[in-house]
Amino acid sequence: MRLLVSVRSAAEARAAVTGGADIVDAKEPARGSLGPVEPAVLRAILEALPSGTPLSIALGDLQHPAAVANTLARLDRVKAGSADRAAELYVKVGLAGIRDAALARAVLGAVVEAARLGPVRPAVVAVAYADHERAGALPRDVVAGLAADAGAAGVLLDTWGKDGRDLFAWASPADLQRWLDATRRRGLLTALAGSLSAAGVRAAAGLEPHVVGVRGAACDGGRCGLVSEARVRELAAEITRSHPAEATA
Repeated sequence: MRLLVSVRSAAEARAAVTGGADIVDAKEPARGSLGPVEPAVLRAILEALPSGTPLSIALGDLQHPAAVANTLARLDRVKAGSADRAAELYVKVGLAGIRDAALARAVLGAVVEAARLGPVRPAVVAVAYADHERAGALPRDVVAGLAADAGAAGVLLDTWGKDGRDLFAWASPADLQRWLDATRRRGLLTALAGSLSAAGVRAAAGLEPHVVGVRGAACDGGRCGLVSEARVRELAAEITRSHPAEATA
């Protein structure tokens, strides 16, 4: 199991890595749950990472296949002009505002195809929302099925609204466990996030997703504050305490 920490600057990326984050995620929290950072910021984050650090990049919520090409092209230009430091590269794509499964399938298929044909070739992670009704999105089970059909690498279950309610306000541990088991059976990487506190990280880790993601719990001052090395270290310790065998393997 790995800890993902979302960062909005090169300084935060360094703090996350030093604190023990397994995956650094480039995201601008002021722009919502999947807010993309500016190209210059993404370039700075890439250049701040030690060689081999896995990187995830939030691309936002895409609502039409026509938006895919321009989004991925911007990513290709940034990556091509910076040091090739990320051993693993993921892009996260949400589907807020899409209630039609055929349109969602078309968007995900376009992202996977563009990623496959481009020079960067990131792995695609579809984002489902536990609070899908207020996101105007499809339920998490449907998104997982569409992601598998489209050839995506994985699914992240997050919260669209950032109002203090965490993932467990929208889904019980038993419901989350069923979703994780079903998503893994589809051959997909699984990730849980959504305003998780340190206690929430502990609870999420107990469900054994492949990845647990955080932003606010890693920051001094909440999700729009600054990532703290000390906070990341404590969250990494929560993961280790949940799975001590992995730490000694």
